[in-house]
Amino acid sequence: MTISPLTFVLGGARSGKSRFAESLVAASGLERHYLATGRAWDEEMRERIDQHRADRGPSWTTHEEPLDLAVRLAAIDGEGRAVLVDCLTLWITNLMMEERDMAAEFSALAAFLPKARARLVLVSNEVGLGIVPENRMARDFRDHAGRLHQMIAAEAAEVYFVAAGLPLKMKG
Repeated sequence: MTISPLTFVLGGARSGKSRFAESLVAASGLERHYLATGRAWDEEMRERIDQHRADRGPSWTTHEEPLDLAVRLAAIDGEGRAVLVDCLTLWITNLMMEERDMAAEFSALAAFLPKARARLVLVSNEVGLGIVPENRMARDFRDHAGRLHQMIAAEAAEVYFVAAGLPLKMKG
């Protein structure tokens, strides 16, 4: 199965989006790379990370990059590879916690995407479907995610929304 140069997979928490994205990469037959943006802030998160790694198995090469996503993507880019980035919303959280320049980080990622030689599958949580958050940080997070999602969706050849384990193709 051939996958698009850039595929974007959105969904809620525990929607099946990561499993769907992994299945796209696995079916491609390309060398599998998993770029994890999550940080283990506590034991529960460490256990989640360890379980995800075990579930993927040895056929994946895992890279961890909580902040410099465009730089790491460029470093692992290459023909014959598929790179799954999971997930963009954790990356946004990390950037916010480090008080990084969101516009600059998003621009760096957007500038890299059309140059990639690997097939890219980007995963993110859709957080804009609920009520307006009560605090500024949560509203900023939701707004950053919405802006980034629009940028990625505009560049992507295919966009999927996953709910209850069911992917809905929105573009492509």
